[in-house]
Amino acid sequence: MITELKDDEARELLSNERIGRLGCIEENGPYVVPVNYVYDGECVIVHSLPGRKILAMRANPRACLQVDQIESDFGWKSVIAYGKYEEITNAAERSRALEELLKRFPQLTPVETLIAEDAMAPAPIVFRIRIDRVTGVCQSLW
Repeated sequence: MITELKDDEARELLSNERIGRLGCIEENGPYVVPVNYVYDGECVIVHSLPGRKILAMRANPRACLQVDQIESDFGWKSVIAYGKYEEITNAAERSRALEELLKRFPQLTPVETLIAEDAMAPAPIVFRIRIDRVTGVCQSLW
């Protein structure tokens, strides 16, 4: 049976997972890519090199993140967090956001170091999706 998740259940799933699919609008259609993220209770924090998704969200800041937890064909949960893209450009905020990402994903440290040391490499974009609505459903065997 498919049922709706309560808001706190949906946010708990968002908090516990690490990989989601970021959805945005590129020109006239959807564009979806997997991303590593951290959820701070209000926003999803992500970092990326410049590219398609960044250009798309700069043009249209409405975005979403879809996250799921799949145990079996009949036992899963899925959440979509809707919100607005914001680049984190303040140095102190950016540093805190990167620190949170690197705590959760310590493997990213060498990548960030290499990028920072290569003067020709583009600087990573650190951004958040400021969440204004979360929905979730589950197929329960839980």
